[in-house]
Amino acid sequence: MKDSKVTTKENNIVLFPKTLDYYQIQLTVMLENERYGEAMAMLRFLMQCQGQEQKQYDEWNALLQWLEAAFPQYADSGAVTDTVEEDEVSEVELARRHARFKQEQDAGYGNKLLQMAMDQPLSEQTILALEQLSYLELPEIDDALLRWITEREIHPLLQFRVLQTMRRRGMEGTIEIRRGDEKAEIDIETVPLQPDDFPEAIMRILERVADQTEVHEPTLFYFAQELWSQFVMAVYGTKDYRSMLIEEDGLPDIWAAALHQTVSESLNGNNSEEETRAIYGITDALRFRFEQAYRSMRLFVASGMNTP
Repeated sequence: MKDSKVTTKENNIVLFPKTLDYYQIQLTVMLENERYGEAMAMLRFLMQCQGQEQKQYDEWNALLQWLEAAFPQYADSGAVTDTVEEDEVSEVELARRHARFKQEQDAGYGNKLLQMAMDQPLSEQTILALEQLSYLELPEIDDALLRWITEREIHPLLQFRVLQTMRRRGMEGTIEIRRGDEKAEIDIETVPLQPDDFPEAIMRILERVADQTEVHEPTLFYFAQELWSQFVMAVYGTKDYRSMLIEEDGLPDIWAAALHQTVSESLNGNNSEEETRAIYGITDALRFRFEQAYRSMRLFVASGMNTP
């Protein structure tokens, strides 16, 4: 919750979707544990926030009125906090309970999430739908995800998010899928779920760019971080990705130079490849491989990082 933007209507700031999910989960846990005073305080807080449909406020108000009538002794107790006590369940368990709660309310909830994920462009809502699918205990979701990723053409970034969902659901084994213009074998059990899960070799390439830009070109490094994160996910399991793991033959410097040149060109219109190659020690013998890496990155940028 530290990164969420939540304020009341008086401050004219919206309660964002990801933040709303957090509070909905917390509310469910409070009710399950008979913490009715805290639940009432949470509902009063939510009703002061803006950005939701009127139907949502009506539901919160109806629940609040029922709680106040059923448990009047708790009406003036409880407070909303931004932290979860140490003895409460983990964030993953909170998400699991929230998904189960939504499923109990609506038997077609899983199908709705699948439709949202599969039939809409990659967006925050798509990612949220995939996260929720991670926790629904419906075997048919596994089959749907497997058919989707093996039979349909999907943007590489969305494809990677689906792989993460499959791993979170506990799916196992190796699958062969098309990644761009090639086929890649993916071991579901080793798909990275967090940035720190990627091999150190991947991060060391970014560190090379940081060494050259972090002080004198902080804006370039900021965008380099974002592009590298997106690109690594998009090429995961491909020949390009495997070459990033080879810490010899100048490959780390080649990828660092390609990243630097791509971002520099995008920000400043800088086309001086020769200058970039000199910074990273890319000799004439390595120039062809540099151009291959640079071309891969430029094609990714041209395709649109956030559009399937």
